[in-house]
Amino acid sequence: MVVLQKLPRALLLALLIGSAGALGACDDEGTAEKAGKKIDNAAESVQEKAGEAAESVQEKAGEATEATKEAVEDAADATKEAVEDAADATKKAAEDATEATKEAAEEAEQKAKEATK
Repeated sequence: MVVLQKLPRALLLALLIGSAGALGACDDEGTAEKAGKKIDNAAESVQEKAGEAAESVQEKAGEATEATKEAVEDAADATKEAVEDAADATKKAAEDATEATKEAAEEAEQKAKEATK
């Protein structure tokens, strides 16, 4: 952005230096005035274009920031959902293991009773 701000000044300076020589060589005041107006118009145009470019860069940077923010929020939501799903699956697996252990214990107890008869 600093480069964009310095560019019009450097260009304006170059135009002014060049115009000084051109104006010095002019014999007719009308020609000098025309050259001066052209230089002024060119410098104004450069400043306007540089300003538009700077605004465009700021706008694009803002859009990129917003897109990044949305992507981070989406990733956070997806991570939260994945963690909740994993917690639910772990709870279900623990419940199934507990049930299987109870059934195995009951079966072992039943076999132990049969063996002692």
